[in-house]
Amino acid sequence: MADPFAPAYVLARAVRRGEVSPVELVRDALDRIAALNPSLNAFAALRPEAALAEAAALERRIAAKEEVGPLAGLPLGVKDLEDVADMPTTFGSVPFKKWTPRGDSVQVARLKRAGAIVVGKTNTPEFGYTALSKNLLFGVSRNPWNLERTPGGSSGGSAAAIAAGMVPLVTASDGGGSVRIPACYVGAFGLKPSFGRVPTGAREPGNMLPWVDTVCYGPITRTVRDAALFLDVVAGVDPSDPDSLPAPGISYEATLEQLPPGLRIGVSKTLGYGLVQRDVWRAVESAVAVLSDLGHHVELIDDALPDLGIEWALVCSAETYALLAPYIEEHRGEWGRAFLEGVERGGAITPAFMGKAWRKRALLNEALARIFARYQLLLTPTLPTDAFAAAGPMPREIDGVPIPTALGGVAYTYPFNFSGHPAATVRAGFTDLGLPAGLQIVAPRHRDDLVLQAAYAYEQAAPWNHQWPKL
Repeated sequence: MADPFAPAYVLARAVRRGEVSPVELVRDALDRIAALNPSLNAFAALRPEAALAEAAALERRIAAKEEVGPLAGLPLGVKDLEDVADMPTTFGSVPFKKWTPRGDSVQVARLKRAGAIVVGKTNTPEFGYTALSKNLLFGVSRNPWNLERTPGGSSGGSAAAIAAGMVPLVTASDGGGSVRIPACYVGAFGLKPSFGRVPTGAREPGNMLPWVDTVCYGPITRTVRDAALFLDVVAGVDPSDPDSLPAPGISYEATLEQLPPGLRIGVSKTLGYGLVQRDVWRAVESAVAVLSDLGHHVELIDDALPDLGIEWALVCSAETYALLAPYIEEHRGEWGRAFLEGVERGGAITPAFMGKAWRKRALLNEALARIFARYQLLLTPTLPTDAFAAAGPMPREIDGVPIPTALGGVAYTYPFNFSGHPAATVRAGFTDLGLPAGLQIVAPRHRDDLVLQAAYAYEQAAPWNHQWPKL
């Protein structure tokens, strides 16, 4: 049996060399899922027979000395907001429990072409709507570090699968923090690429991906190199997505070690409106010190971003309402209560409110432009707290102080969905309860390479990925 926590890039290299059997990798993943999923609820559905058949076919190709892709043989979990051709996409929602996709998402198709083998779908809150992963269809997902705590959301099942060593690769998506939140809570690496870097496909009911211009696909991984390898495979324009960006013209993996020396780095404790748990900030400070020790010029800044928490929440509600309005009454008793309340609030949003939200969004972009005119990177806590209770509720106070903003629990993540900047989380350390805390790294738009390079430099200087939950 291979090490369940082995990096994806190491396993992929071993498969291509014929040193590791893809059938064994898939079987090991399925066995570990069978052993751990009853307690973690990371996976919502599996395709064991098909995955093993695909692994056997790949093994024959390798034996015949055929060229195989860079992800050949790697078991892959796909978040259940994303389409896999032969599986339902339920969106964690009872009304869509038998929803049949037209085919693979653009991202899944690219991962498959690179040799990854889908073993199943990972759990998510209903339509990715919350920062914890529970729904009426599949129940509550749990954090491998502490089963009483959440792995976050909305990519909580994917994050739990990575931290538990179930699979080496997962997909995730991020409309307000849904890659970075769960990656932070389970102590993994999570990347929200620049908006458009990874095609999401056409925005239509058949795609069922709301939040039109804030959502991005991105990986959650156990190493930074794994994320760079993943992004190399999935980045690039697709005609189904008018916002998709051209291929970057570089290999993210090949350029990981090319972080420029002497970067100017701004560090914000609050972004002007947030509040952070004392032991989380202590871990973040220690991570920031690592980058300072590497010779970068690090400064604590007091620049204040406009707080768009209410605007972000209501814009997302309005877009989700527009998507689901034809289904609401027909399935009135089948939606999660909090989800339905949020969606129906979106039906009351006026064009005037949307116009004001977009003008305030312009102020956010101006504030970030001023920061990135002075600094090449921005660092913040990823989240203000460590993981909260698995079934909720989200925290309403921090260190005994009421949270001062509408979206205090995700205060540091959603701005970069509104702005489109690339942002990643990397484990900064642990809180007093032994739960992971995260450092968020943000770069100018389209500088995904710089985010990955900074995270990799930190990882090399202060290795964090040798320690995983003992399950």
